[in-house]
Amino acid sequence: MKLIVHPGEPLAGRVIPPGDKSITHRAFLLALIARGPTRVFGANSGADCASTLDCARALGLNAAYESGAWNLTPRPLTEPARVLDCGNSGTTMRLLPGVLAAQPFLSVLTGDESLSRRPVARVIEPLRLMGASLFARGGDRLPPLIVRGGALSPIRYALPVASAQVASCLLLAGLFANGESAVEIPGPARDHTERMLRAAGVPIDETPIAGGGRQVCVTGPARPEGGEIRLPGDFSAAAFFLAAAAARPGSRVTAEGVGLNPTRTGLLDVLEAMGARIERTCLREEMGEPVGDVSVTGPDRLQAFDVPPEWMPRLIDEAPAWAIAASAAPGISRLAGASELRIKESDRISSLSKNLSRLGIVTRERPDGLEVEGGVPRGGTVVSDGDHRIAMAFAALASRAASPVTIDDAASIATSYPGFAGALAALGARVETENERP
Repeated sequence: MKLIVHPGEPLAGRVIPPGDKSITHRAFLLALIARGPTRVFGANSGADCASTLDCARALGLNAAYESGAWNLTPRPLTEPARVLDCGNSGTTMRLLPGVLAAQPFLSVLTGDESLSRRPVARVIEPLRLMGASLFARGGDRLPPLIVRGGALSPIRYALPVASAQVASCLLLAGLFANGESAVEIPGPARDHTERMLRAAGVPIDETPIAGGGRQVCVTGPARPEGGEIRLPGDFSAAAFFLAAAAARPGSRVTAEGVGLNPTRTGLLDVLEAMGARIERTCLREEMGEPVGDVSVTGPDRLQAFDVPPEWMPRLIDEAPAWAIAASAAPGISRLAGASELRIKESDRISSLSKNLSRLGIVTRERPDGLEVEGGVPRGGTVVSDGDHRIAMAFAALASRAASPVTIDDAASIATSYPGFAGALAALGARVETENERP
């Protein structure tokens, strides 16, 4: 499916983003190992989270959707009768082994072509140290991933890079070990797993360390309680609309009920530094997560801005949304310390650079980042490389282009935000799919 976005008026209005994708994955996995039933409200309905739920079902979770919530009843985990298909979900591939490493059976995790190019060595090494047996393709680097679980020993492990996915994997494994496991995260990283475990009754000790990192400790054996989980809106999904509002004078977009976890909202700091007006209202807390409404108003003129490398962990998924704003700011905006973007669903640094260039925006690609010279994008065709965030970023950017922009593979958007095109249209963009064109 292709999306065609025509130039139109500045975006304006309110949007309710889908449930937070990162937290939905974790909610499904905690439900799998919980002491009792769990009800999950507001789960992300995209394909990535569906992959996690499908894998959990194959391991024994009873799942039924009723009255706007997933009713999840855990049963003793059993060896899956089939390969566990993680689809395009790197989160599933990296978190689920933490649970499987403690189970007395063999599991095989695979994924689509894109996921099969994404590294898994980061979880193999520490889980082996805990006592599990894991093997992967390409010298234990790439999926498929084979996990033969068993009794685990606690671990004290310093991550080589600040990865929330690897830390979460080890904390899940630590729930099954007999004793205290300590994970040292060397820099800022998402803390959704820690917040959810605390809210589910699992004691978590956390100590700050130099460089903005932290040490997180969990003592096993421990199991989360069941109960109700209400998920905030996904900030990463709302980010495209908020950045598009910042990029154009006269725009004003409000994202309602969005997660405001400070480990995720670095893009707001960037947009504010570029001159956009940011308002946070209706602030509250749900399941240990800060939540609220965020409004962004486009200034008369954005300012070019160099994103400090130390900010990158707080906006790693929002780099495509950053490009929307950077392309509108006169002068040169720079992103650095972002080499992790090379191993996402696509090489996002390369994809952003090539597609911005296709639309007439001057870019200079760096090994760990990108320089963008602001201007008015012309029309053309964007090659999304099957990456949902690239597709959404350029659909939102196209709302201020000089002529229509076609996104070649918009089907990938369903990975995280099935209702994206409708939400963009509701904000005033002129959006159509290829088969709806006259």
